[in-house]
Formats: sequence, C-alpha cells, structure tokens
Amino acid sequence: MKFSHVFSLLSQEGSTFLFSSENNIARLDFLDGYFRVALYKKGEYIFPTFSICPSGNLPYEGRDKLSLEDLKTIEVGFKEKEDFFEFVFGKRLLSIKKLNFEMSLYENGALLFKDREYLSHNFENEFGKGSYHYISREEDEIILGLGDKTGDINKNKRSFRLSTSDAMGFDARTSDPLYKHVPFYMCKNSVGSYGLYYDTYSQGAFDFGREINNYYSPFKSFRCEETALVYYVFLGSIPEILTTFAELKGPDFFPPIWTLRYCGSTMEYTDSIDAERKLRDFIKKCEDYGIHPGGFYLSSGYTQIGEKRYVFHWNKEKIPDPEGLANYFKEHGVEFLPNIKPCLLTDHPLYEELAKKGYFLTNQDGSPAKFPFWSGEGSYLDFTNPEVASFWSRCVKENLVDKGYLNTWNDNNEYDIQDDETMAYGFGHPIKARLIRPLFSFLMTRASLEAQHEDKRKVAVSRSAIVGTSRLASTWTGDNRTSFEDFRYNHKMAMTMSLSGIYNFGQDIGGFAGPRPSKELFLRWIQYGIFTPRFVLHSWNDDSSSNMPWLYPEEKETVKRLFHLRDRLIPYLYQEMYRSCLESTPIIYPLFLEYPDYDIESDAFFFGDDIIALPIFDEGKNETTIDLPPNEGDWYYKKKRVKGRLTLKCDIHDDPIYFIRGGSVIPTPTSYEVYPLEEGEMKTIFLLDDGVSPLGPNNFGLLAIYVNCDRKKIVVSTNTKDPVNIEVIDPSDREVIIENR
Repeated sequence: MKFSHVFSLLSQEGSTFLFSSENNIARLDFLDGYFRVALYKKGEYIFPTFSICPSGNLPYEGRDKLSLEDLKTIEVGFKEKEDFFEFVFGKRLLSIKKLNFEMSLYENGALLFKDREYLSHNFENEFGKGSYHYISREEDEIILGLGDKTGDINKNKRSFRLSTSDAMGFDARTSDPLYKHVPFYMCKNSVGSYGLYYDTYSQGAFDFGREINNYYSPFKSFRCEETALVYYVFLGSIPEILTTFAELKGPDFFPPIWTLRYCGSTMEYTDSIDAERKLRDFIKKCEDYGIHPGGFYLSSGYTQIGEKRYVFHWNKEKIPDPEGLANYFKEHGVEFLPNIKPCLLTDHPLYEELAKKGYFLTNQDGSPAKFPFWSGEGSYLDFTNPEVASFWSRCVKENLVDKGYLNTWNDNNEYDIQDDETMAYGFGHPIKARLIRPLFSFLMTRASLEAQHEDKRKVAVSRSAIVGTSRLASTWTGDNRTSFEDFRYNHKMAMTMSLSGIYNFGQDIGGFAGPRPSKELFLRWIQYGIFTPRFVLHSWNDDSSSNMPWLYPEEKETVKRLFHLRDRLIPYLYQEMYRSCLESTPIIYPLFLEYPDYDIESDAFFFGDDIIALPIFDEGKNETTIDLPPNEGDWYYKKKRVKGRLTLKCDIHDDPIYFIRGGSVIPTPTSYEVYPLEEGEMKTIFLLDDGVSPLGPNNFGLLAIYVNCDRKKIVVSTNTKDPVNIEVIDPSDREVIIENR
C-alpha cells in the first residue's frame, strides 16, 4: 500500500540485518566507523559497484554492491520493540520505525539526524520514478563535498545536479553540473558530524535547503534514477569521516615524480600545421627559461583529418615522425600524455568495422546510438563489453605506447547520453546507458592503463571521474574560465574536491577558455598553482595565444623564479603524495580540517601537512592578512619564526606567501631543512626511491630523521651511515649537533 510500508525482521547474520515489507527489502550492515543501508525491490538485480574497493583489487565486472569482503564488521546491540527496531553501537543509538523504515540516529543521547517524518523513501513511486532520500537539516549546518561543485566551500542552502557535462568555460561560482560524479557529502551540525555516500552512477540531485515544504520540518534531500538505493552513513569528526570514506574507495595510485613537475599543454601547437616544429621549440624555450618540464599534454589536433578529430589517427602532415618526436622529448626527460576520446565520428576510418562488431552503445534495434560530438556526429564505445576494452587497450598500445607515448590523457569522456533507450552491454546484464553514464569514463581509463608498461608506474589522467577513479588516475577541474572571480572560485572548487576524497588534481593555470589572462592574473595563478599537485598551464584563448611560461616575455625572470620554487618544493610534495596514499588523507585542504574553529572559506590552505599557502586572489591587491593557527613550534616565514596575526605584502613579481610548520623537516633538491621546536622531539620518515618504478620490497628505502630540541642545543640524527645534507633553520643561537644513530 502506498505511503504505508510496514517492515518486519526477516533475518540476522552477525552484523547484517534483513527486513521486508510487502514488496521491498531493507538491509543494514554495521561496520567500523559507518553503516550501510540498502533498499530495493524483492528479486531486483543490483548493478555492481566500481567505487567501493578497500583492497584496490577490483574484478573486471565490478564488485557486488552488497559485498562485505574487506569490510570490518562490528557487533551491535539489537532490540525489537512494538513499533521500532533499536541498535546500539558505541556511543550511538539507531532507532528505526517499522512504519516506512524511518531512521533516527542519536549520538551521546542527542539527535544527530533523522529521516524526514512520514515518508523519506520512494518505496512505491510515491515521489515519482527512481530513489529518494529525505533527511533532517539544521539552518546553519555545514555541508562539504560532492566533487567538483562550484561556489563556496560550504554548500548549505544550495542545490546541485548529480550528473556530468562537458562544461567548457564554466562559471566557477554558479555553473552546475561539471565533470565529476561524486554523490558523497559531509554534514556538521550542532550535535556532531556525519557523512553520506550514495553508491550509484545514475543521474539525480542534491538539495541542501533550497526546497521548502510546509508539511514537513526542514529537510535536505537526495534523488537518483536508479531504483535500488544503497548508501553509507559515516560517523566521527569531519577528518575521520573523510579518511574512512577514502579508505573505503581504495588506495590512490602513487604517481611518478615527473608528474609533479611543470607539464606543458596548449591547443595551439597541435592545431597548427607545423605542430612538430612548435613542439620541438617547446623544449628549446624551456631550456632558455631554465625550466625542467616533466611532461607535455598532447592535445587532440594530432589526430585531425581536415577539421575533425579521429582518435588513434596520426596526422603525418603535422607530425611527420611521431616516434622521433617522442624520442626527442624523452632525451630531454619529458613524457607525453596524448589526448584520446571515447567517441568515434561516423566517418572515422574504423567506424563501420566497429559498428558491425557491436562495439558502440546501441539503440533498441541494435544499431549504433549517435550523438553530437566535436563538430560532427559519433557513437560512444561501450566499455561494459570486455571485447571493447580489449580493442581499446590494443589501440592504445599499437598507436601510442609502441610509438613512445606511454601515458594517456582520457578526455571528453562525460558520455553525454540522455536518451532513455540507449543501451549498454552491462557486463552481460543489459542496462540503460544513462543509468551508468559516468562509469564509462572509469572503464575507459582502466582500459587505457592496461596498455602501459608494467616496469614503470602507470600514468593516466581522466577529465570525468567517479568515486574510485583516483585508484587509477589523476584529474583536473576541467575547462575553466579566465577571470579573477573564477580564479578565486577555482580554489574553492579545489578545496571541495579534497573534501570529497579526490586528492591528486589541479587546474588549467591561467584559465582555459576566454580572453588571454592579464599579466597580473597570469602571475597570480602561477603563484597559486605552485601549491597544487598538478602544475599545468593549458589554454584555448580567444586571441589564439597560449598560456605558456613565455606568454609575457618581459616577465621572464619572475616566471623562472616561480618555476624554480615549484621545483624546490617537489621533493616535499612527493613525500606528501606518498603520505596521502598511505593514510588516505588529502594533499591540499582547508585549515579548518585541522583547526575546526578556523574560517571555512579562508583563502589560506594547507599544502601538505607542514606548509600553509596564502594566495592573493583579488585583482589589484598586493597585501593580505592571516591569523596563523596555534602550533607547538610556531610557524616560519622566510626562515624566521612568526605567529599570530600578520599582514604581509606580495607583489605579482614576488614569491608567493607561505609558512612552514615549526617541528617539521622539509626535503628540498639539495638538503633536508629542519624547522626546530623550542623544546621537544621530532621524527620524520622519508621515502627513498627512483621516483618512477612501482614500489616493491627491494627497490626503496626509508630515511628517518630524528630531532631533539632544548633551549641550549638541537641534536639531529638519522638511521643511516650515509651522508645526509641537513640544514637547521634559525637555531636561535643554540648549538647544532648532527650525528648518525
């Protein structure tokens, strides 16, 4: 009966409880730090997950969405009462009404959140098609997450679509949707904090207070097109929730160190008829600037036939010798990341052959589904078909990897499919393609990686992403717009992505779409970009100029100095990437994550655990103020101790403002810099490896640096007898002793 669904206990096995109503099943799994809820029709097929994978070992066809493999279950106290079920675990109590399975979660006796009264789920299409979830909200709660969403870091009182889009030139303050599919958010209210992750690839929406209905107390909501609803409820502090969620999705890939150096990119070079000459000139210009790039993103112009682009085709007029070009770059220590796209235009040389094999997403009659794509019409490859994935891997290997292009830039993979009748193979369970749109980007990226060599860390970049893509690839915030306002809100997007479990990313520095950035904006964005994991200048400027280091030749010395600062920070960033992969914690993040009372929208942010960056985002401004958070060893600015409120000047020609934590050791290309405490002990562990090989038991080491500080001396020791270049910063007239243990 609609609006009245009475659930009874069906079975209990350990921490798993099954309940049933006339047509529905409800399942609860209690786990360490979170619990899982599943609501589905009796006998319904539930599409697998590719996002939940704690071990990192995912079967090709995905993981059973209700699997408990690699999940740590906990014991709970359970009571069945006349009108509700009650579960007690630790300091929390979960009460669920038998009528409509309405949940209320209490922490230390106070209500943390509850499902909306009367009806919070769409059991019999009372709210229309798909799944719905309505829960309580407080007026001033803080909402964090959802991936690459625009606007302020706190998403309270806003609404967002759950979808992906090729949003070139988006407004970083208001546009929605963008490129990522991340149905995860965290909420902090007057009682505590909790997180919610909805394990679905279907489209939908979140509402955090935009919708008001007089018949209900204040609520927020989630809806999606998938009918089986599986979601996770995370508990603890905001940092604990974020780490637990990141661990659940599985370990991030550890990138080779060259990906942290400057990587060049521009549409201009490969769209030019003399592309190879311009690409070779890139190396010469970098040498002139004293810049040591790690890679170059090869835009899709290299695949052109006429004005259109055809994946895996090499335009030999533009690049007569692809192998020779790759060797030339490799001789200079630069890797290529060629652009590849998952949609084949209908006049692609391979189109008819692949159509006959059934490799594309299809219409109901089995014919290829066609969509607008890059000034033409094309069909998307169906990566839920294992033959398609094998074909793609083979093409990547033969056309790119074997020619020396070892890494991939997986682009334009948002799969803009709205037609309800377009079908995918679905790993043997045919499914409407629109229900799993963002999953194709993950499957594409995985197939690309299969072609790469096993003796080096594999590298892929994907523009579209799901929860779990970070196990495979890095990403960026897409085709951003060139303006000071977008610059500021791109930073807020970065903080939001970090608070969504996406840690290895960056932006197109200087802006991708729009006018040539002014000199001020260009230099400010470089100052900021130094403190992001991905350091890439990329553009498609209206005046056909390119955001290359030499965009403003008169600023050569400033640009050189800023790029050298980035190089100086790479050993530190590399260690922070390693820590992030081990601990499932972010690389860059807002100060309030460590200091909960700090302004959530502050311009200042952590770059790794030991550096605070303070950019200037406002046009015409040359000074900024910060209230440094408390720290046992104060902070260091330009190698001098500082604390409290500071107002500092920073011209566009200056090095950016940043502070180093007292009590830290910062590796540089030439030494380990010790920033001592006044009193106390410090211990820091560093990874020692070649920066490119997969880490194995015999190809890396660990360097430990111990520092003991008191008012008279600073004693530094290591766990090795090999010489280690150590520099103690501002010892304040104390004796410095460096020894081996």
